[in-house]
Amino acid sequence: MQYEPGLSRAELIELATKTYFGNVDAKNMDAALDCFHDGALFCVQTAFTRHSGKDEIRRMFEDFFGAYETIVHRDFTCTVDEANGRIAASFVAELTDADGGVTLLNNTNFWRVLNGKFQEVYVYMSGANVLV
Repeated sequence: MQYEPGLSRAELIELATKTYFGNVDAKNMDAALDCFHDGALFCVQTAFTRHSGKDEIRRMFEDFFGAYETIVHRDFTCTVDEANGRIAASFVAELTDADGGVTLLNNTNFWRVLNGKFQEVYVYMSGANVLV
C-alpha cells in the first residue's frame, strides 16, 4: 500500500511522544490504544515478542500498567521521514514499581503511521522486556 502524506513532521512527533507516550504514562488505556489501527503490529525486537491487533496490545498494556506505579518516558530524540509516515525516537523509560524500585531503560521505537495511527511499532529495549 502506498503511503499518502498526511501528518507533518511536528504532528508525527506529537503523535509518538505526547499523544501515545503521554497516555501510556498516564495509564490511559483507551487513549493509548486509539493511537493504533485495529490490526496493528507491536514487536519488541530485542525480545522476539509480537503482539498483533488491539486485543493483544491491550492485554500487553494491562500487564505493563499493573506492574508499575509510575511510568515516565522522557528525553526524546526523534528522526522523522515525513514523506513516508515514519518516525523513530530514542528515549529513557523510567519505571517505578510498588516497592519503589526503579528500572531505567534506554529504548528506541520505530513507528509506521498510516492515516494518523500506528500500523506497526518496533521496540528496541536496553534491558529485560517489560512489554510481554
